[in-house]
Amino acid sequence: MEKTATLNLRVNPTVKQRAEEVLSRLGIPMSTAIDMYLNQISLTGGIPFTVALPKAPQSINTDMISVEEIHAELQKGYDDIDAGRVQDAASAFAKFRESH
Repeated sequence: MEKTATLNLRVNPTVKQRAEEVLSRLGIPMSTAIDMYLNQISLTGGIPFTVALPKAPQSINTDMISVEEIHAELQKGYDDIDAGRVQDAASAFAKFRESH
């Protein structure tokens, strides 16, 4: 299909640059990516992905806990260190990936 329509868009320069870097690695021009996006809107009848706020685990969402609770969690960590209940980062992240 011939491309004859022109879009003039204002976008965040940082977002554009990051997208261009990814698209470049994929070998896809920006205009083709935009065309793909518009086609998906047409085919799906809406935005072709979920538009939602990211869901952060409550353990790191500080908006949902009080300052006292944060201090208590930090103290638990300090107590674990003092008691020798520690592990290396690779093991901790491996366990985290297994549970998610």
